[in-house]
Amino acid sequence: MEQKPRSEKQAKGSEELKAGSEKQEAGNELSSCSPPPGKARTGVFVCHCGSNIAGLLDCEALAEYAAALPNVVYAKDNLYTCSASGIAQIQAAIREHGLTRVVVASCSPRTHMPLFKSACAEAGLNQYLFEMANIRDQCSWVHVQERDAARQKAMDLIRMAVAKAALLEPLEDIESSLVRKAMVLGAGVAGLSAASALADMGVEVLLVERETELGGLVRRLNRIGPSNEPAAEVLAMLLREVESASHVRLFPGTDLVGVSGVVGNYEISLKSKGGEETEETVGAIIVATGAVPFIPEGLFGFDGRKVITQIDLEERLRNGSPLEVKNIVMIQCVGARGPGRSYCSRICCLTAVKNALLIKSRDPNARVHILYRDIQMYGAENEKLLRDSRGAGVKFDIFDPAFPPVVKEGSVEFYQPLTGMTIETECDLAVLSTPLVAPEGSAATANLMRLPVDGNNFFMEAHAKLRPLDFATDGIFLAGTARFPATVREAVAQGLGAASRANTMLSKDRLVFSALVSYVTDRCDGCGLCLDVCPYHAITMEEFERDGRVFKKVRTDPILCKGCGVCEATCPKRGVLVHGFTPSQIRAQVDALLEALP
Repeated sequence: MEQKPRSEKQAKGSEELKAGSEKQEAGNELSSCSPPPGKARTGVFVCHCGSNIAGLLDCEALAEYAAALPNVVYAKDNLYTCSASGIAQIQAAIREHGLTRVVVASCSPRTHMPLFKSACAEAGLNQYLFEMANIRDQCSWVHVQERDAARQKAMDLIRMAVAKAALLEPLEDIESSLVRKAMVLGAGVAGLSAASALADMGVEVLLVERETELGGLVRRLNRIGPSNEPAAEVLAMLLREVESASHVRLFPGTDLVGVSGVVGNYEISLKSKGGEETEETVGAIIVATGAVPFIPEGLFGFDGRKVITQIDLEERLRNGSPLEVKNIVMIQCVGARGPGRSYCSRICCLTAVKNALLIKSRDPNARVHILYRDIQMYGAENEKLLRDSRGAGVKFDIFDPAFPPVVKEGSVEFYQPLTGMTIETECDLAVLSTPLVAPEGSAATANLMRLPVDGNNFFMEAHAKLRPLDFATDGIFLAGTARFPATVREAVAQGLGAASRANTMLSKDRLVFSALVSYVTDRCDGCGLCLDVCPYHAITMEEFERDGRVFKKVRTDPILCKGCGVCEATCPKRGVLVHGFTPSQIRAQVDALLEALP
């Protein structure tokens, strides 16, 4: 079909509209001739999205264009298709015009496709007969300076969506049972918070801790910044909540040695330090294995006596031991933001400032000097703590990492880049602020559950903004410093958040999954190319006998599969395909796109 330039399209205006079409608040309704019997009857809805789309694209003209596409029997532009009135118009059109396919040209399928699918289902149309064209994120937002090209691209996207929609097939959601039980791996503040919250929701919890004592790193802390609460009191409160909860079963001194199964039905194997083994089935898993302070062996003369770490200082302050020193120098970013560990641990500056204030409160005559690269005191309370420390007489000096401080006997020498001078300050005790690092065994735990870790062996969430407490693997969640260095407050909040995420699944009677997953066809000859490329380990090889001969063929697990399509792209024989993205559907989109070329 020939596509005319925007100016020509606008010149014709409403003259091309069918007589009798009605102008409504949200846009213009258009109808074309019904397709031959047996073919798709497609309805297209073009969303203005306020000014997000309509500010650049002529949505009325796009609806008019869509009305002339093959199989389209109804087209309409809406101010907000996702609004209650927009949804009602889709449902009314399905009933009144006998639509067998629906295409919405609007924003991101990631956020709005579930809404439109459920709207179709409520109107009696199978939800998998719905297709979406993203003319906002992929068009109006990225081509603001290219109005004509954006119009052409929007037409292309709509034409491709309509072509694919005609080949969509009705599917049914995949359902699975689940066990209303969760395992929390790690009993630091994040794990304790998660276990307590789940128990309050009526979920049975297995709290598994590798150490014989619960509490994690907080057991070694003195006070928690910036609130200055005693760490022992915070931990005691969390322990009381967990130990008094009837739904929590404690497994101290126990390792996780095996995980299998799928979301809702994970088979876990536990082994205690005494060799006792336990097999359990849980519906969800929360990983809260924590982190440990880096030990700066060979850095700045670290000896554990006159040169110590912040966690060593915390323990001395917690025990009430007198420091018996007057000149304390704290050096920041030791072992961080450099080769090996390039990340900022985020909590080191808060810890140093908090401890400097505590020292000054104990002995106002003590001289505390903090040498830093950058001060990371995010948040209003932390900023106030920094101001208070300066007011209390804590001295701050910046140093150049290219010329790090030198710890000597009785002094610390450092280069001050602001003045260009080398300064030597008295030092009875040097305190090194080191980062939190992933504990030994994190990589092994990740391999056991097939979870991703970054280059520093911290666990990686599914999406930093959209799914910060989820893994890509359904039913497994993440909290606390197992994810990345965090304050105690943040770890507690993440534990509560992970518990909430887990309970959104565990509170259901059954699990429902999308049918847009892979399936095996008769073309599969068992070559196995798809086995190694599947990122979700959803494909296995099976052997079967026929006519006295043994054959191989792969099998896909619809629960584990996420429909990414890597298997389909790898298979040279079309032995594995993905519902909703079959070769014929993709080819229809490509052919529709190429129609615009000369």
